[in-house]
Amino acid sequence: MSYKTLSSPAKWILIGIPILFLVGSCLHFLYDFTGDNIIIGTIAPVNESVWEHLKMVLLPIILWWTVYYLVVGKINNIDINKWFTGALVALLTALITIPLLFYFYTRAFGVEFLIVDILLLFLALLFGQLIGLHFYKYYKGLNSIITIGTVILIIFLFILFTFYPPHLPLFKDSITGKYGIF
Repeated sequence: MSYKTLSSPAKWILIGIPILFLVGSCLHFLYDFTGDNIIIGTIAPVNESVWEHLKMVLLPIILWWTVYYLVVGKINNIDINKWFTGALVALLTALITIPLLFYFYTRAFGVEFLIVDILLLFLALLFGQLIGLHFYKYYKGLNSIITIGTVILIIFLFILFTFYPPHLPLFKDSITGKYGIF
């Protein structure tokens, strides 16, 4: 199957991979760039913990899938249940991929390289978008109320754990040893 024969939604999902990578990379610096703005800290990493780096995929993926549905969903006759199930799967896949691969390579080999960390972001987005596309195309979809509600819950947890993170290694800033925004 060539790119030209893909449906418009499939093309959108695939085009998202490099764009989401660029947006996610920029999000890494947004909190510091805005002078440690607390509002920005709810959507951008506030420290060097693995948890905070997950924000680099959170909002970009949610917005990528949501904007497309709102703009052309009706025009392309997109099934809301299938679409938002694909979005949730893309998000969860990316959120799970980053810590799994990070802890694998840092603990298995005892090293940490910036270039590998950057590659992890790309791989998480690649896996997320591809698996999300697969679910969109081949799965009947969950009720959109459930998927959207789950996404809202995930956003809430990210905001909550920005201010009140559990004292677990996932949430610990690897440089300062501190947790969360404060």
